[in-house]
Amino acid sequence: MKPTHIEHLGIAVKSLDESIPWFENLLEIKCYAIEEVKDQKVRTAFFKIGQTKIELLESTDPESPIEKFLEKKGESIHHLAFAFDNADQALRTAEEKGLILIDKVSRKGAEDMNIGFLHPKSTHGVLIEFCSK
Repeated sequence: MKPTHIEHLGIAVKSLDESIPWFENLLEIKCYAIEEVKDQKVRTAFFKIGQTKIELLESTDPESPIEKFLEKKGESIHHLAFAFDNADQALRTAEEKGLILIDKVSRKGAEDMNIGFLHPKSTHGVLIEFCSK
């Protein structure tokens, strides 16, 4: 199963209030959506460039994965997301190829996407997300 495109690039930030204006100025485009994903303890903000998006991720809880990432690595690229027609099938195919999955089945993410992650230990240190509508 092949990806259709790069869905988004996730960037962990300390503050959406500070980061959104900075990215708007840099890219000369407006943030088109801000959303809280409560079960992931994160607020997101999106920018669209062509069919690819930039997703800013702000922690909403000291125990969230984003907060732990920020403590360890600071503000930086958090993950790379690929779009598929079916994220669950893409996850199964990845597992069949021997990759380590964080999510065996997809779950709901921002923008009502079905998402699932591959473990960086099996992806050359990069957190990879598979997405589908």
